[in-house]
Amino acid sequence: MNRHAKRILVLIVGWAFILLGVVGLFLPVLQGVLFLLIGLVILSSEYVWAHHLLARVKERFPKLGRVADEATDKAKAWMRRLTGQPRTD
Repeated sequence: MNRHAKRILVLIVGWAFILLGVVGLFLPVLQGVLFLLIGLVILSSEYVWAHHLLARVKERFPKLGRVADEATDKAKAWMRRLTGQPRTD
């Protein structure tokens, strides 16, 4: 997958989760905060403001920060498998 297509996919998925999170804040069926956090994790790779906001959330809520870090690692591993890139550890 080329870099441009990957960036577009990341932006679409990240903003979709942010949108679901906003809708989820008003609907009792969706977990709004969870979707907002997932969207921030995804968008933090592309936007500085999302990275800074995620860092502030991690600072304020350390346990949530650890969960976000684990989710980020899992998402990176999933993207490596999806794109066929070798591990860099």
